[in-house]
Amino acid sequence: MRGNDPETGEFLGPSRSEQRREALDIRSLGEKLVALAPAHLARLPIPEDLLEHIHDTQRITSHIAHKRQLQFLAKQMRRESDETLDAIRDAMEVGGDAAKRETAILHKVEGWRLRLLEEGDSALADLLTEFPAADRQRLRQLLRNAGEEKAKNKPPHAFRELFRELRELLVQAEVDDEDDADDETP
Repeated sequence: MRGNDPETGEFLGPSRSEQRREALDIRSLGEKLVALAPAHLARLPIPEDLLEHIHDTQRITSHIAHKRQLQFLAKQMRRESDETLDAIRDAMEVGGDAAKRETAILHKVEGWRLRLLEEGDSALADLLTEFPAADRQRLRQLLRNAGEEKAKNKPPHAFRELFRELRELLVQAEVDDEDDADDETP
């Protein structure tokens, strides 16, 4: 039902042009998703059923068949909620909120790693105070091994593993904080 509401004079629905613009926007998002590498796709908040359609589209190489499959992908994407599509767009943006949070976490992790390597036990005590869920023994072992690697000029295996461990700890803490914030909102 299109047109104007007889009582208020407001439009009852989006115009055909607006619907077409939205459809083309979703199709261009689909094209961008199909162009991404599987590792990058795995990091995006894409529903499983939609991910299967993206992989199907990536596998098809024939021009016309690929174009037809891309149209089908866009149709499936239009069935998703606006929140889901906005979350995907935000995660894909270099300057988006998700990218900014990721960068902030990486800076924090690097800061903690350097502080742990320079200060040792005092920095570890501070880390454990701030993140009580941290595995003290594992962190001590990684610190000791990273120091030995540096002293012996070995490849930085433990140094990198320490980074991964700290990143996992900080990401988990952020997820827990978000869950707590969601529980508090009425």
